Amino acid sequence: MQTTLKTSVRFDGIGLHSGKPVTMVVRPAPSGRGITFRRTDIEVGNALVPARWNAVVPSKLCTLLRNDAGAEVSTVEHIMAALAGCGVTNALIDIDGPEAPIMDGSSAPFVDGILSVGLVDQDGPTVVLEILETVEVRDGDVVARLSPSNEMRIDFDIDFADAAIGRQSMSLNMANGSFVRELSHCRTFCRQSDVDAMRDNGLALGGTLENAVVIDGDTVVSPGGFRTADEAVRHKMLDALGDLALAGAPILGRYTGIRAGHAMTNKLLRKLFATDGAWRFVQCDASTARRLPGVGVRARDIPVYA
Repeated sequence: MQTTLKTSVRFDGIGLHSGKPVTMVVRPAPSGRGITFRRTDIEVGNALVPARWNAVVPSKLCTLLRNDAGAEVSTVEHIMAALAGCGVTNALIDIDGPEAPIMDGSSAPFVDGILSVGLVDQDGPTVVLEILETVEVRDGDVVARLSPSNEMRIDFDIDFADAAIGRQSMSLNMANGSFVRELSHCRTFCRQSDVDAMRDNGLALGGTLENAVVIDGDTVVSPGGFRTADEAVRHKMLDALGDLALAGAPILGRYTGIRAGHAMTNKLLRKLFATDGAWRFVQCDASTARRLPGVGVRARDIPVYA
């Protein structure tokens, strides 16, 4: 069984890096189509950008997709996490620019919109990416790993010199709507010095204290502070789910991230698919399907925050 939206839902916001207004409409799609972005501002050439791991190109601070014709969509990780966390397997995403709206810096606005229009089951088997052997990538003390498991689980560990964050760890089984309850509301974060440097280089022009948690040493600059004491590691897990969703199917396996980011997770997927015998796409039975992200999600499960 596959899943799409009952009807379209629209999101209006600004691009984090460009600061320009952007409209994104998530539409139902037929069974078996997967997730695809469509650049509505491109009139000539291929405007379809697949949400797949092999369409990712190097980019600073976000996940950037590019098709063979050069059409791009960046900052897709939060909407991809929302779709994966709600169990949506098929959707066509119209967007009128090269960057997804940042909204409040989390996936909660997307989850709320998706669940407000509702989901519909579709014909077609439930296909998962089953991890058969452990695959790992490293860069110094940065690690990303996928290992066999009978559930989808994300383990994450971060360690920042900034006292406002410090060291944080979390492990979460992604079944039974746990993404919506535990991760969806957690916002992106950055250092004040990084914000200043990015703006000096023409980036983060749409960044505000309302769509990112800005820290400066032991101080949280953003009004209201963190939504949870460990919001930083929870957001890293949100990002990981969004980047892993580019595998093309829910993953049946355990992801471990140690100080990892978007680039390392994509590097991990590339190594996984290049490793014979480490994975397989398989139709799963009803019992396994019930343990996948998105099963049992409810709009009222989205945390209430100030």
